[in-house]
This record gives sequence, structure tokens and C-alpha cells, in this order.
Amino acid sequence: MLQKIQGKPHQALMRRALIALFLGATVLSPVAALAQAWPSKPIRLIVNFPPGGAADQIARAIAQPLQEALGQPVIVDNRAGAGGNIGGDALAKSPPDGYTLLLTSGGLVSINPAIYPKMSFDPARDIIPVAAAARVLVFLEVRPSLPVKDVKAFIAYVKANPGKLSYGSPGNGTSPHLAGEMFKDMTQSFAVHAPYRGAAPAMQDLLGGQVDFMFDPGVGLNHVRAGKLRLLAVGSPKRSPLFPDVPTLSEAGLKGFDADTIFGFYAPAGTPASITARLNREINKILGTQAVKDRIATLGGEVAPMTPAEFDAKAHEDTARFGKLIKERHIMGD
Repeated sequence: MLQKIQGKPHQALMRRALIALFLGATVLSPVAALAQAWPSKPIRLIVNFPPGGAADQIARAIAQPLQEALGQPVIVDNRAGAGGNIGGDALAKSPPDGYTLLLTSGGLVSINPAIYPKMSFDPARDIIPVAAAARVLVFLEVRPSLPVKDVKAFIAYVKANPGKLSYGSPGNGTSPHLAGEMFKDMTQSFAVHAPYRGAAPAMQDLLGGQVDFMFDPGVGLNHVRAGKLRLLAVGSPKRSPLFPDVPTLSEAGLKGFDADTIFGFYAPAGTPASITARLNREINKILGTQAVKDRIATLGGEVAPMTPAEFDAKAHEDTARFGKLIKERHIMGD
């Protein structure tokens, strides 16, 4: 009898403990369930530049194998404008549930905060790095009717015709734009900048003769092969394996010229770490496949698998690298 009486308080305590445990699990369950169930519906992949450009092509090269790996559709959604800020804003204002991602050039986080004084979101606070995708080179290309055959002749021609030549770019603050400003700074020359809403429309106007040259992020290389454009140099620290006989601008006399940038994936701040970790693993696996390596190589780029921390560190490095140029050239956004 005594054992039964003593057992009742014990059983009551056990019941209270189990209830408390259950309630605690209930409080935590939304996040846990999200991580365990993800993904259970299609994923939107925002690209903050128009179709046909380097960002769009990289996104589509990775989207198909990514949806196979995740078992859910990955739908590309082009949101162009304001140097990538429109797409960045769309990501920043999306729920942090792993169902909205962004593929962007490095300029969104490393350059735009310096040239757009009133951004609608803070890249350092509102979005987080998920995975790097590719290192994108820029190629100095001119219209074939321009009377130059090499970099030295081109520099001399630009300097002899101040303000008479124009160059296209995917928009203010993009790496091709900064490459053009870097070129003007290092050669003490002047050409008019014509910003577009992406690399593809800028390339169309270069082919049409509306602009004279461009620092191409790779979308025009087939036109170079077809003889529709003349490739003079590579704006990177090393030569491109696609054009091993074409010098870098540094080799051509502009010492230290480097306009490379890293394109990669971001998610809204607050996205569960388990989801971003899985995305990083899956994307890095995809970057290791020959099909994706070859696709990115057609743009003149190279795959760049990184951890989120390494990707973030590279963005900070690029901020420091381009910051001096932005300040000296008084570069501002649209």
C-alpha cells in the first residue's frame, strides 16, 4: 500500500516531464519539420540579369542537375535592373524557407553597396552566401571595323579619339563596367560608358556597331570564333585556356589588371543552416561534373566550388579590391 501511495507522486512527475518534453518539441517542430521535409515544392531561382547573359547561362546550367538532385523543379526567374539590385531585393524580401534562391554576380554584395547610396536592402544583413558557382573572366572585344589589331594599337586609338568611342556593359557597377573604368584609369584615356540591363543586350549592340568595344563576361565568344568580333586581350591575371595565344591586359602593359568576379548562389537571411548546407553540398557536386565544367568553360569561365565561409571571404576581398577604383572614378549607380 505504501509503495502504491509513494508511486503516485512519482508517476505524476513523470507525466509532467513527458508533457514538458512534448511541449518543447512542439515549439521547436516548425524549424525541425522544415529542415526535414525540405524540399517539398518547387524552388524559385532568381537571376538578377536578363536571359542570355553570363548569370543566366550559369544558372540554367546548374538548375537542371540541381532539380534532379533535390527531386523538385528549380524554376529560373529573371529579375533584371539596377545593376542586379531588383533581383537582390526580391530575394531579401522572400521567406527564409529554402524555396527562393538567387544566382548573381559578385557585384551585388561587393560593389553595389559602394555605388548605390540608398539600396532597398542590405546585402550584408538580408542575404547569406550559399555556394560559389564560377569565376567569370572578361574579354576585351572590339567591332571588326575598328582599325586596330592588338591592344597597343587599341590604346593608342582610344587616346587619340577621346570621347569618340563607347563601350557597353551589363550595367553600372558590374565587373565589365569596372573593367572599362580600370582600363580608362590605367591608360589615361576616355571613352563613353553605355550601361545596359544585362550582358546579352550590350553584346547585341556591339555586334550591331552601336558601341565600339566591350569587356565581355563570355557571352560573345562564339561571335569571336565566327569572326564577328575581334578579341584583343583578357582582363584577368592569367590567360584563358580557350584562347591561349591571346595576352592578358597585364601582359600587354597594364600591370596588375584584374576584373574577374565570382558568380554564386545566395538565400534570404534566416534560412535554416541545414538547408544551406545541403544546397552547398549539392551545388559543389554539380560543379564537379564534366558537363557543367564544359558549359561554364564555353563562357571562358571556370567552376569555383567553395564553402559559404570561403565565398563570403572572397566577396570581402573583392570589396577591398574594387573599392579604391569606385572611389577614385566617382562611380555611381543608376
